[in-house]
Amino acid sequence: MPLQITRLSDPAVRAFVSAVNDHDREAFTALLAPGATMADDGTERDLADWTDREIFSSRGHMAVENESDGGRRLVVRHRNDTYGEMRTTWSFTVDDDGRISRFETGQA
Repeated sequence: MPLQITRLSDPAVRAFVSAVNDHDREAFTALLAPGATMADDGTERDLADWTDREIFSSRGHMAVENESDGGRRLVVRHRNDTYGEMRTTWSFTVDDDGRISRFETGQA
């Protein structure tokens, strides 16, 4: 049974998951700090290109299995229309303004 999004501990991460699941690109972009970066399976990726391909154009969805590190590390069943479903890990760096400055994801 996935965790309810409203129960995720970190407000920025909670908003990130909500924006992904709601396919709300505007809310998602507003959560990111200027110059935010990301990596997928240890490889640096262009954030705008990756999120368009893996989340928004392919109707990505995150079902959170568990969280740790104050809510900044997640184990997720990530699904999209391109790759189907896979178990993934996500880690987030949140700046002092409460915006996500970096996230990393990869297969669990």
